[in-house]
Amino acid sequence: MAIGLWVAAACMATAQSTCQGLIFDAQTKEPIPGVTLIAPDGKSGVVTDANGRFSLTPTVNEVIVSAVGYRRQRVTLTPNQSVHLALEPAVEDLQTVVVTGNREAALRTETPIAISKLSPRLIEETKPTSIYEVINKTPGVLMVNLNNEQHMMAIRQPMTTNAYFLYLEDGVPIRPMGVFNHNALLELNQFTVSSIEVVKGPVSSIYGPEAVGGAVNFITQRPTAVPTARVGIQFDQWGYQRLQFGTGVQRGKLGIYLGGFVSRQRDSWLASSDYDKSSYFARLDYAFTPRTRLTGTLSYNNYNSQTSGSVDSTAFFARQYVSTTDFTYRKTFSLRSRLTLEQDWKDGSQSFITAFVRNNSVGQNPAYSIRWTTGSSTAMGQINSNDFKSFGIIAQHTQKLNFLNSKLLVGATLDLSPNAYYAYQTDMAAELRSDKKSVAKYTLLKERPDIQLANYQADIHNIAAYLQYDFEPLPKLRVSAGLRYDRMAFDYTNALDKSSGDKSFSQATPKIGVTYDLGNGKGPSSMGVYANYSKGFSPPALTSIFIKRTLPTASGDLFYYNLQPATFDNTEIGGWASLFNNKVYVDGALYQMNGRNELLNIRQPDNSTDYQSAGRTVHRGIELGVTYRPSKQAFFRFGGTHVVHRFVEFTLSQRASDAVQNVDGKDMPSAPRTLWNTEISYYPAWLKNFRTSVEWQHVSSWFQNQTNTVSYGGYDFANVRIGYQWKGIELYSNILNVTDALFATNATRGNNATDRTTYTPAAPRTFVFGIQYSFSGK
Repeated sequence: MAIGLWVAAACMATAQSTCQGLIFDAQTKEPIPGVTLIAPDGKSGVVTDANGRFSLTPTVNEVIVSAVGYRRQRVTLTPNQSVHLALEPAVEDLQTVVVTGNREAALRTETPIAISKLSPRLIEETKPTSIYEVINKTPGVLMVNLNNEQHMMAIRQPMTTNAYFLYLEDGVPIRPMGVFNHNALLELNQFTVSSIEVVKGPVSSIYGPEAVGGAVNFITQRPTAVPTARVGIQFDQWGYQRLQFGTGVQRGKLGIYLGGFVSRQRDSWLASSDYDKSSYFARLDYAFTPRTRLTGTLSYNNYNSQTSGSVDSTAFFARQYVSTTDFTYRKTFSLRSRLTLEQDWKDGSQSFITAFVRNNSVGQNPAYSIRWTTGSSTAMGQINSNDFKSFGIIAQHTQKLNFLNSKLLVGATLDLSPNAYYAYQTDMAAELRSDKKSVAKYTLLKERPDIQLANYQADIHNIAAYLQYDFEPLPKLRVSAGLRYDRMAFDYTNALDKSSGDKSFSQATPKIGVTYDLGNGKGPSSMGVYANYSKGFSPPALTSIFIKRTLPTASGDLFYYNLQPATFDNTEIGGWASLFNNKVYVDGALYQMNGRNELLNIRQPDNSTDYQSAGRTVHRGIELGVTYRPSKQAFFRFGGTHVVHRFVEFTLSQRASDAVQNVDGKDMPSAPRTLWNTEISYYPAWLKNFRTSVEWQHVSSWFQNQTNTVSYGGYDFANVRIGYQWKGIELYSNILNVTDALFATNATRGNNATDRTTYTPAAPRTFVFGIQYSFSGK
C-alpha cells in the first residue's frame, strides 16, 4: 500500500453506469466530506458528500483529488473498478478546517480569532497518559499538571482555578454554566479524542459565559470509513497501567465507533496518590440521506483518586515526596449523552439541533481545603459533594445569502441543571516538623457533619440567543459581527442561613472581526491578517456564592451573595503566513484584555480562601506559533507567548479586621510571563515507520502572592518520544522529564510574613512504555 493512496477493486461497473467511491483520512480512517475530484482539464468533477462518498462517470479516467488540510493526489482510474482513497494529512497546511469558531466547519484563514488545532497525527504520536501532554503544545496555553490528571489552566489568564475556561466535547459544554470545576477534564476520555481545537480569548458571542480566557473543544472519533480496531497497553515504572481499545466501521447509512480504557496507579513516586479511572465512549451515526444525518454519543467516566496535595519546601528540595495526608480523596462520576440532527440545504445553508443530558457527581475530602495556622497542633478540613443533572438543547441555523458572499448564523441554547452541594468540617491533628513551622503529617480525628460549611440546592436555568453575520464588502476582506444574550438564573434554598430566593446574571456580549487575505490562500506562499474586538463575562460559580465565609465582613455577611460577574474587553490583531512552498507556517497574535470584577482568591493565614470580585486587571501578550517541514523526514514546531497579567486597581481585603493593602500595578500571582513549548520530530527514510521527537517545555518565574514579595523561579524540562510500527504492531516509549529536573508545577503562598510556600512537585524522570495493535480492513 503506497502512503496516502489506497486503490481497491470493490464493484464492477458497466460502460453505462457510474462507479461509487470512498475517500477517508489515512491517519484516522474517518470519511472526509467536501473532497474535490476534478478532471485535469477542469471541465468536470464531483465533491464527496458528508460520508466521504462520490460517483464518477465512466468518461473520466483521471482526476486530481484535493481537500483542505490534505496532500493533493493525481489518480488514474481503472475501468470497471471503484476506488478507495486514503488521503495523507498535510500537517503544515495553512488552510486548516476548524469548527470551534462558529460551531460549524470553516477555514482557519476566514476565522478572525486566535485558534489552534491539534491534529489527530500529533495526538496519536504523543500517546498521552494525561491530556495536558497534548494541550501544552498549543501556543499561549499552559494546562498545569497537578498529578493524577488533576489540573489548572492558563490561557490568557494566570494559572487559575477560576471559571474562565470553557471545555466542550463536540461543541457541547462538559459542565453547565455556574458549576465550573477546574478539574473538569478528569471527566474526559482522552483515548477517543480525534483532534483538539483551542480558541484563545473571549468567544462568548457564540459559546456564552466562561469562554473568557479561551474555549477547548475536544472532537471525538467518528465511525471509520473502513473497519478498524486498535488495542494496546501503557505503563510506567511508577505503577501506572492502562488498557485501551477502539473500534469503528461505517456500512451504508450506519456508522459506529466504540472506545475506552481502564487505568490504575499504585505505589507511585508521590506517596498516597493511588487512583483508578474507567472511561468509555460510543458514537452512532445514521445518514437518512447524504444531506440529513443523525448522531448520538454516550460518554461514561468514573474516577477515584487519593489526593496527596502539596509538600513544603523541606520535603520538596529533599525530593521526599511524602504526602502530609493519607485520607484525602476525589471521586468523580460523569455520564453525558447527546443526539444531534443535521441538515444540509441545497443552497449551502446548514441547520442542526442537539439535545443533551448530563449526570455528574463529585465527592471529595480535598487536601487544598485543610486549614492550619503556623505552630498549631490541630487543623480543620472538609468533606463535600457536588451533584448536578442537566437537560438542554442547542439549535443553530446558518443561511447562505446571495450578496457579498455572506451568511447569517442564528442560534439558541437552553440548559436546565438542578444542582446540590453540601460540605461539612473534619477535625485533624497536625504532627509538626522540628521547626514547628510546617506539618509532617495530618491525622483525621473526626468527621463533623454537625458543623456544616455549605448546604444548598439550586435549580439552574440558563437561556441564550445569538446571531452572527459574515460578509465580504471587498475582495479578500471578510467581516464577522456577532451578538449574544445570556441569562443565568437559579432558584435556591440555603440551609445554613435558612434563606431561599432567586438570583440571576445577564449580559449581552458583542464581537466584531475582520480578516484580509493578502495572497488569496493560494500558491507557494500566502499570508493574511485579522483583527477583532470581543467582550466576555463569567458569573461567579455557585460554590463561591454559597460557601460560608471564614470570618464575617464588617456588615456581618456570612456568605458571598454580593459577588458580581467578571467582565472583559478584548482587542486583538494577528496574522498568518505560509511560506517557501508551504514548508513554513507562522501564526501570531497580539492582544490586550481588560478585566473588571475578576473573582480573586486571597489566601488567609490558616490556608482558607477569601473571595472578592472587585477591582480592575489587565492581561496583555503576544502569541506565536511556527511550524517548519523541510522534508518528509523532519518536522519542527514552536509555540510560545510572552504575557503580563497585572492588577490595575485592587485592594486585598475589605474586612475590618484586616490591614488594607493596595496592590495596584503589581503582577497577579501564578502568572509566568513567558511560556513556550517546542519540538523536533524525525522520521528517517532509512527506517520506515520509525519516529522520534524531542520536546522542550519552558515556564518562566512567577510571583507566589498578590503582594509580590516572593517568587518561584519557573522551570524547564524535556521529553523524548520514540515509536516503531511493524505490520500493525506499534512499540513506543515516552521518556518524560528526561533530565530528571527538580521542579514544581505550582508554588503558592499567602500574603503574610509567616506564610510558607507549598509546592506541587512534578514527577521525576518517567519511562512510559506501550504496545498497540491496529487493524484496518477494506
